[in-house]
Amino acid sequence: MQENQPPEHRGRSRLVVPSRSDVLLRNFTEVIGGPLGSRSAPGIVSPGIFTVERVLIILTVLAALIGILVKGYCRANGWESPTQFYATCYSDFPELFRNRGLADGTFPVVGPGSQFEYPVLTALIAGVTAWLVPGSGTSDERILGYFDLNVTLVAAVTVVTVLATARMTVRRPWDAAMVALAPGIVLAGTINWDMWAVALLALGMYFFSRQRLVLAGVLIGLGAATKFYPLLVLGAIFLLALRTGRFRPLLVTAGAAAAAWLAANFPFAAANPAGWIYFFQFSADRDAGYSSPWFAYNLVANRLRWAELGPAAVDLLSVGLFVLACAAIAAVALTAPRRPRLAQLAFLIVAAFILTGKVYSPQFVVWLIPLLALARPRWREFLIWQGIEGLHWAAVWMYLGQVTSAGSSQHNLDMPYYVLAVAAHMVAVGYLMLRVTWDIYNPDYDPIRRHHLDDPHGGPFAGAPDWFRLSRRRPSSSLLPWKAGSNA
Repeated sequence: MQENQPPEHRGRSRLVVPSRSDVLLRNFTEVIGGPLGSRSAPGIVSPGIFTVERVLIILTVLAALIGILVKGYCRANGWESPTQFYATCYSDFPELFRNRGLADGTFPVVGPGSQFEYPVLTALIAGVTAWLVPGSGTSDERILGYFDLNVTLVAAVTVVTVLATARMTVRRPWDAAMVALAPGIVLAGTINWDMWAVALLALGMYFFSRQRLVLAGVLIGLGAATKFYPLLVLGAIFLLALRTGRFRPLLVTAGAAAAAWLAANFPFAAANPAGWIYFFQFSADRDAGYSSPWFAYNLVANRLRWAELGPAAVDLLSVGLFVLACAAIAAVALTAPRRPRLAQLAFLIVAAFILTGKVYSPQFVVWLIPLLALARPRWREFLIWQGIEGLHWAAVWMYLGQVTSAGSSQHNLDMPYYVLAVAAHMVAVGYLMLRVTWDIYNPDYDPIRRHHLDDPHGGPFAGAPDWFRLSRRRPSSSLLPWKAGSNA
């Protein structure tokens, strides 16, 4: 009985331990004596100094140090082509510091003549960190200082991401170890400032799970002012609002996100309209980027002498296929027997955006890692996917070393192998989307719901009854709000 329970145990929940619940990790633990014993009570009994969060922080810092070692050649020898590609240590930080006026004191977007192809908060981070580097000019010491400063800040926001992910699911904090140790973040997290947007979205989703909707919306809006993709999570919130009939969380969160985005953008737009709008013009006018399906198709078409896709066709196909993918995700959300979880829908929408977009930079993999840790925390599939993304990451640099720098042929990767790497990345992400969709239709396979949790990330939607649900097999049994007496 509750009154007989020791006071220090009250209000605590037993944690789900990966070595018990995940087959792959359970097998790995055999070398250290097997999985955690059935009589232990993680979450009930205090672990002492090594709490889950402290261990996760240690793992994140160790992974960040490995990420810096990956860039070791360039840190020692400089970021020059083609060696920065062949040594797989390319980063946008030195490139932009040298070539966007940052080293000469030009602040992105608002500086005279500045043309910075990133959103305003990314520009703010880039500009402030450039100011913090001692000295002047584009010396090797200043380039290295700028890189090290930004990498240190990326490590800090990665810790924030890991902690937000851990706290989102009270009984499953160890799922955040996927983020802490993710090979994708180790390899690609220091290419650009994407981890800032990842952290802002993770914080936004955390506060949404705690039903602090205004703060959640503000963080999502700031994330969208750093990279566009956090805004896509509002699509998942919309689908859950439609499924449950609870529209207030959508309106409050979306309103706060819009207000935060406008507040972040207005000072830049007012100070230098031409510099502010450059990002939008650049995004609209750019051709298909490396590793996008459209770029890969054009490579094959050129080799086989097929008709290539022009910029207008790529724009039309990219947007059109994303809209179709969102329609399919909406159909899944509204026809599943049980309401999907927020993280599942968010993962599907962001993954669809990545697969159909006209640009896929290697660092975009970090967008999906926290979402997958929340949507489907299964280590076997996670590690296979990360291995494939690692191969793609290496293939990108080998190919770029060839086409941009006319590097030595012994280091080059021929086009067919590069296209195969792109295709493997797309197949892996598509497979994860299918697995998440399978979990939605079959909740018994869902790693979260198998442990008697409804939607720990769903906030105001957790435990909500259906208001609108479509039936695929028996349309007459659909739950429709306008259908009198509908109670199917």
